[in-house]
Amino acid sequence: MARRFNHVAFVASPTPEAQAALALLKARYPGVEPEDADVIVALGGDGLMLRTLHRFMGTSKPIYGMNKGTVGFLMNEFREDELFERLEASERSVTHPLLMVAWDVRGEAHTARAINEVSMLRQTYQAAKLRVSIDNQVRLAELAADGILVATPAGSTAYNLSVNGPILPLNAPLLALTPISAFRPRHWRGALLPDYAKIQIEVLEPEERPVSAVADHTEFRDVSRVHTSMDRSIDLVMLHDPGHSLDERILREQFGY
Repeated sequence: MARRFNHVAFVASPTPEAQAALALLKARYPGVEPEDADVIVALGGDGLMLRTLHRFMGTSKPIYGMNKGTVGFLMNEFREDELFERLEASERSVTHPLLMVAWDVRGEAHTARAINEVSMLRQTYQAAKLRVSIDNQVRLAELAADGILVATPAGSTAYNLSVNGPILPLNAPLLALTPISAFRPRHWRGALLPDYAKIQIEVLEPEERPVSAVADHTEFRDVSRVHTSMDRSIDLVMLHDPGHSLDERILREQFGY
């Protein structure tokens, strides 16, 4: 029977643990260059997984991560044995990134994509003042806060969760819109939006209260407005061992284990 995966490329974070794991796997299994691979094996933590997904975004190459980092929410357990058998038995999780377009105070547009979240953050001691529109309709005329973020289901357990945003099942057709330390309106806790929503956020006092826009690890400073929406033209494929899919991990996170 033909195998799903025959050509494997290995990538690893620069930590000693990840590099030692890389050496072990390269000694046991034939590897190819990433452009020739039909699967990428990533060794490290969640940060490496995000960087690897960004690096191969648009190629549809599946990423199979093995944990040699700290949390490893997106990763499988590291084992040296039976790599190809694990790859064959793995299950696919498919997500889509967010597309962010941010205009700075000079009118220049900047584009980036995010797998976890798009966030807007105050740059100084003063709270940001933001106007929130959904599909070109103003829904919040003024939010005074440290910032705001838009999270995908895959990213809902990351920064979004740390600012008390909701955990979303991976297959939920939703985005989480979550304030960061909201001052006014004090009791606004955010919103759940359909994943086809177009989110527009305007900075009300960009010169006096400067704001940065961040798509995962890509930051643009002194922005005046940001548009965010899901980019369905790009599939991000992660592979997980049976019983350890992202759906299962997100469900466990909701019950605190």
